[in-house]
Amino acid sequence: MKRTPKRNGLILMIVGTFTVATSQIITHFVKLPDLAQGSFIGIGIGLLLLSVILLNFRTSK
Repeated sequence: MKRTPKRNGLILMIVGTFTVATSQIITHFVKLPDLAQGSFIGIGIGLLLLSVILLNFRTSK
């Protein structure tokens, strides 16, 4: 099955949301260093921004 850009954007959005949510859950139960916590949240937000850019760029063409 061929992956369309819209599907790739949706996959990135799901992975980004899952990353941010997982980091919040882990931080609630386990004390993480600030660097690790910030890295997880930063990666999740980066994936979310990338997915929004991909979805908007591909649909506007």
